[in-house]
Amino acid sequence: MGTPDFAVPSLKALIENGYEVVGVFCQPDRPKGRGHKLAACPVKEEALRAGIPVFQPERIKRAEGVEMLRSCAPDLCVTAAFGQLLSQEILDIPPLGTINVHSSLLPKHRGSAPINWSIMLGDEVTGVTTMFTDKGMDTGDILLMRETPIGPQENAGELCDRLAVMGAQLLIDTLRALEAGTLTRTPQDHEASSYEPMLSKETGRIRFDADAHAIDCLVRGATPWPGAFTTLADGQTMKVFAVRKVKDEPTAQPGGIVAADSRNGLVVSCADGDIELTQIQMPGAKRMNAKDYLRGHTIETGVCLGKA
Repeated sequence: MGTPDFAVPSLKALIENGYEVVGVFCQPDRPKGRGHKLAACPVKEEALRAGIPVFQPERIKRAEGVEMLRSCAPDLCVTAAFGQLLSQEILDIPPLGTINVHSSLLPKHRGSAPINWSIMLGDEVTGVTTMFTDKGMDTGDILLMRETPIGPQENAGELCDRLAVMGAQLLIDTLRALEAGTLTRTPQDHEASSYEPMLSKETGRIRFDADAHAIDCLVRGATPWPGAFTTLADGQTMKVFAVRKVKDEPTAQPGGIVAADSRNGLVVSCADGDIELTQIQMPGAKRMNAKDYLRGHTIETGVCLGKA
C-alpha cells in the first residue's frame, strides 16, 4: 500500500527480493496538470509495469476496500506513504500484521509530511523507521531504524529520494529479521512524540520577520512542494527555491528589498541580517538564478516583500 514516489523503491525492493506481491493498493487517479486529466500515481505505474493487480478504493476502510484486501489473502501488508488510515478490520486481515515504512525517526515527526517538517524545523539528522502499524497515526511499535544527516543545502525533494532508497533497504532488513525470528518490537515513547500538520500552499509563505536560518529551512523544506513564496508590491507571487545569508545585521525592515540588480542579486532583510534570494520563479516564467532574471527585469528596491 503506497502512493507517491517515496513508496516506489519499497515496492521494487519487494519484487527484486523475491517476495510475492499479490496486490498493490494506492490512491485513486487524480486530475493533474493544466489539462486536469486523470493521472496514475507513481506506485500504480510501477505495479502495472510489474504486472501486479492494482486496487484503488476511495477509502480502504469501507466495505469495498475491505473485500478487495480480503480477496488478496495477504500474509503480510506493507505500507509506505499510502495516505489513508487503516481500520482495525483492515489490520486484522493479514496474519503477520502490517509493517509501515516511515520517513522520520519515530516518535518524532508523526504525520503525513515528516520529510518536509524535519527540514523546516531545523533538524540536522533524520532517518527512516519501520514499525508494526496499529490504529493510531504512526503510533505502532518500532522495529528497525536508520539515521542520516540532513545536508546543509538539501531540500525536501532531494532528501525524499535518499530516504526512499534507505526505507526500501530497511524494509527488506525488517522482513528478513521477521523470517528469521529475530525481529524485536519496541513500544514508542508517546510523551516524546511530535505530530506535524498536513502541508498546504500557505505553509510555504515566507515571513521575513524570522531569522535567516529559519527562512532557509522553510525554503528547503517546502521545495518542491508546496513551494516557498512571497509577494511583490504589485501583488505578483514570486516563488523562492534557495536563499543564503549575506549580512549579519539587517539594513532594512523585515522584507525590505535592499538590492535588486544583476551584480548584487535580490537581497532582502530579515530578523537577523540580509539574505539573498538566489533562485526564484516569477509568474509565467521558468525557475532561474535571480541575478540572471534581474539582467532583463526590474524589481523595485525600498519596498517590502510580502506586504501586497
